[in-house]
Amino acid sequence: MADVHQVIFYPVGNGDTTQIVLSAGRRVLFDFCHRDKSEEDDTPEIDLKTQLKADLKEADRDYFDVVAFTHADLDHIQGSTEFFELQHAKKYQGEGRIKIRELWVPAAMLLEEADNDHQTEEYVLLRQEARYRLLEGKGILVFSKPQALADWLEPLLKARGESTSARDHLFIDAGTIVPGFSLPDDGVEFFCHSPFIKHCDDGDIIRNRASLIFNVRFHADGEYYDYLEVGDATWEEIEDIVCTTRYHKNDDRLAWDLYNIPHHCSYLALNEEGQKGDKETEPKPLVKELLLQGKKDAYIVSCSKPIPDVKDSYEQVQPPHIQARKTYERYLKEVDGRKFLVTMEEPNAKKPEPIVFEIASGGVTWKRSTSIGAPAIIVSKPPRAG
Repeated sequence: MADVHQVIFYPVGNGDTTQIVLSAGRRVLFDFCHRDKSEEDDTPEIDLKTQLKADLKEADRDYFDVVAFTHADLDHIQGSTEFFELQHAKKYQGEGRIKIRELWVPAAMLLEEADNDHQTEEYVLLRQEARYRLLEGKGILVFSKPQALADWLEPLLKARGESTSARDHLFIDAGTIVPGFSLPDDGVEFFCHSPFIKHCDDGDIIRNRASLIFNVRFHADGEYYDYLEVGDATWEEIEDIVCTTRYHKNDDRLAWDLYNIPHHCSYLALNEEGQKGDKETEPKPLVKELLLQGKKDAYIVSCSKPIPDVKDSYEQVQPPHIQARKTYERYLKEVDGRKFLVTMEEPNAKKPEPIVFEIASGGVTWKRSTSIGAPAIIVSKPPRAG
């Protein structure tokens, strides 16, 4: 049977939820953003809870193999503690809740002591869940191990009569392959680009800077394809990643056939504050280098509200920013890429639907919605294997 993997982007407004469905059936969910208003009939945002439960029911499942929260901002976790089963307390179990076989979180999610405006109940519950799983030693991977986390964990392990290194296998460093998936067995591997230890050891934790960032490499019938899954990183993290990856001679991990751009098409993923540009944002040098790593026929996806090219858009303070879109489109054209897609624009802004890509030997395929009479698919040409 031919290998066919899927990457699905859900229209949740300025928020992130992406699902990877592997050819053999395993499922990885990145982030979760359910808007209560989406349960009404007259809103464009998708009813994420209903959609995901329907997906799982069709697959005869009540769980995800992995749920990864890139960071703890509300637009990446909203509604999650009502949807998922949490192991740390019985009150969050049963009643149709969806199980998480393995939770992936940045170290910051266990350490962060946010101010009251950001210390949402959902964040606190997810922090409790992550701490519980880590202490129990199962069902979790934590990305980076800063000293502050070791200082919290080691006395608790000693109190349990365990060695201070008993959980070391659950910590994943930047620049390494995540265990549990492999190209031969699953047709995928996850290479961790970030976070770095410094994101928690340099003082105050800034969520966006400590986000999970991955190169996801797919294998399909002898061909290889690369997907960049990026949290709300700023230009500084992107430049760090490019610099560090090249230093360690992992340049191939910067290439991409599919790029989920940071922070809902914010110009701050391209350049510093105040440098949005009048018509287009000029990217920092190493950010530009990453954009030029796009392969022929590549796609860029912005998980965001619509980004119309109208006068008012150029004065927009909050993302998405039309100036950033113009930049991404320019560099996508330069690498002979295919299309810049916005989750809240496809097939139209009134009733957007999930953007679905299939990854197979024929290339990266965007499955166009048939609801507007468009061609069913657009297929890219396969790149050289390797």
